[in-house]
Amino acid sequence: MDKVKRFTYVIVGGGIAGVSCLEQIKNSKLENESILLITASPLVKAITNVAKLTKLLVNFDVEERESNFLEEEEISVIVDGVELLMPDSHRVLTNANGFIEYKKLCICTGGKPNLIAENNPFVLGIRDTDSVKRFQDCINDAKRIIIVGNGGIATELVYELKNVEIIWAIKNKSISASFVDPGAAEFFLTSLESTQKKEVVSKRLKYVVSSEDKKDDRVTGSALGPDWHLGVNLQGRLEKGRKIGVEYECKPVAILSPSEITEEKRKRVVGKTEEWPVYLELSNGKIFGADLIVSATGVKPAFPAFEKGLNIAVGEDGGLLVNEFMLTSASDVYAAGDSCTVNWDTAPHWFQMRLWSQARQLGAYAGLCMAQQNHGETPVLDFTFELFAHVTHFFGYKVVLLGLFNGQNLDGYELMVRITPCVEYIKLVIKDGKIHGAIFIGETDLEETFENLILNQLDISIYGEDILNPDIDIEDYFD
Repeated sequence: MDKVKRFTYVIVGGGIAGVSCLEQIKNSKLENESILLITASPLVKAITNVAKLTKLLVNFDVEERESNFLEEEEISVIVDGVELLMPDSHRVLTNANGFIEYKKLCICTGGKPNLIAENNPFVLGIRDTDSVKRFQDCINDAKRIIIVGNGGIATELVYELKNVEIIWAIKNKSISASFVDPGAAEFFLTSLESTQKKEVVSKRLKYVVSSEDKKDDRVTGSALGPDWHLGVNLQGRLEKGRKIGVEYECKPVAILSPSEITEEKRKRVVGKTEEWPVYLELSNGKIFGADLIVSATGVKPAFPAFEKGLNIAVGEDGGLLVNEFMLTSASDVYAAGDSCTVNWDTAPHWFQMRLWSQARQLGAYAGLCMAQQNHGETPVLDFTFELFAHVTHFFGYKVVLLGLFNGQNLDGYELMVRITPCVEYIKLVIKDGKIHGAIFIGETDLEETFENLILNQLDISIYGEDILNPDIDIEDYFD
């Protein structure tokens, strides 16, 4: 019988959460402790160029590297899959490397695309580097594609694609609803249609949102990391330009082959009568032909086969439930990133959203908890969980989301908005004179000031609409 390999810490998954977890452990481990990463791919995600924009808002790059760079940092790596998890004996059984014994284990297996159709050669989900490469190969010969979904990947694709006709099918009343409100969506559309930015007067608005207008804005997000599309050729084969058509408040009904387009269905096909490799029927009755369908409808937690049959508590969204120490219901088994669902009383202005920024946040905190508990210490919930903070780029603009940016879980709040078309969009979520969330689109340089206002819950009633007066340097008020 092969000798059992023993490690102090074992992390399963080489994505953003897994690498963040092991790096935190590396910084906290004692001299006699060992770390193992089990990854199904020889390529892992490396976090680089970390820059703190504010106390809680962090910008960083994600690079894909050969996993052997970790071995230079005294981290063992096995490129293998896991067949079986045995929490009672603190072991995992791998496909090719036999049994591995651990003291602390963290599951960071991420998520998988929630595809509208499985095993259809004309339907592609974009989740990892391999899927991006497949998409790039497909788009080079495409004249028209259909994008289904309204989250981050869909939004980025619509902006980045060139020389192709795009049909964007969304279930909401406005684009990018996973992240921004209809006002910001209109700002994006106006910018998209403008050939150049114009000097215009900004407008400030204030209005009230009642509980009847509320919707749950929590959605899943992507694991590719920020700026995944840089360096990727996203051009179709039209001679020049692109055309974007948005189909609102609709869902996919059926994916059809050319032979399934009957005479009755042919009457509902929109656009030219030429034959397409694939057709998508929507709930609004329209049918569109295309060269490719991109399913960008979010992700769901992904677990390897070893999770099946295990008695580990799972949340309603399919993620492994973790407590305030990132522990699952199995002894010494932790989880982080897209594979987990937080199961503690969160701070008023923080909530889980499956984004690469939170994958890093949750992974690093899981690593800290694993090391401290192994040393007999009691972890303290990290300060970064006090406020939801995320920075990204949509339609060429910097986008900052803070706190309850779409009024999540709030009733009867006010919205204060400042809009300078093609330049900036600012929205504040205010209740009882206090700011609970904010969206900043463009180079506003206001994120640090309003991050502090949300954290401190300072009553800003006395400032009225001057809080967004572009002629007043609001930072001076709160130095």
